[in-house]
Amino acid sequence: MAEITFQNKEDASQFHNYIQHQVQTISLNEKITLQNEDDNKAKVKIDKDIKELVEASKVAFLQFIIKIKLHDWFRMILKEKFFYEDEDEIQQILDIIYSIIEGEREDLETLIHDINMNQQMEKAVSQIFDEQYSFSFDSFVRFRMRPYMEQLEKYVEISIDEYKMEQEYQMFIQTLRQFISERAPKIEQLHLYVGDVVTFYDQYFSEIKRAELVRMIDRKLISNHPVYIDSVTIAPLLSISPSKIYVYTDDEEEPLVRTIQNIFEERVRLRAVDDFQQFKNNFFEG
Repeated sequence: MAEITFQNKEDASQFHNYIQHQVQTISLNEKITLQNEDDNKAKVKIDKDIKELVEASKVAFLQFIIKIKLHDWFRMILKEKFFYEDEDEIQQILDIIYSIIEGEREDLETLIHDINMNQQMEKAVSQIFDEQYSFSFDSFVRFRMRPYMEQLEKYVEISIDEYKMEQEYQMFIQTLRQFISERAPKIEQLHLYVGDVVTFYDQYFSEIKRAELVRMIDRKLISNHPVYIDSVTIAPLLSISPSKIYVYTDDEEEPLVRTIQNIFEERVRLRAVDDFQQFKNNFFEG
């Protein structure tokens, strides 16, 4: 029999369940046993003479690590290395980590392009099963997983940085929302055409030239937020504080468009670029 020893009985039980899900036959499940050693330690015993069972154990072991232990390790790093205690903060950072792992954040993934976690895990698991029929899970983590654990910290560090930036961004957005809430609109309606460049039009579809926009800008905005305020688009919008902003764009996810929506919220109406001329013609014909 092959034996995998766990210092944590819950880990042993979860791994045992993963194997049973893999084989899904009563005859093979009988060849897998979970044995408690004491109050904490437990062993999972597998008949090493059954090739199908050994292969299923490899798959189950990999799934157990990726789906269960990876989460535990990220939480451990956040708490023990970076001293995070607030559960809400931890969960928000974990959400960012998993968005990177699942390929949803290419902007952040490029910062750790040299890491392929699944490939590294598969290699480590395959080696331990090929070399030893019996081993300690905790020793496997301590020695075989050491380089891997160090790389996990890169995911955590990058995700913490992103979390802090997102928090700063939200505070910044909230400050700007407060700013416009205290201003009377200089123009009731504004049409914003987002093409290769951003063009401003007033409620009469007359273009507002750049020089006029510059004159409208509240200088306190630039002095108070010199790094964050986009003087070409955001600063004029904030200074004008229109009651309604019609944004003509073909990319609603463009960062500039998203920022305008985040600041002005219900004041914003999105329209397709191709609709601009039609609305302009309708205005003059009406």
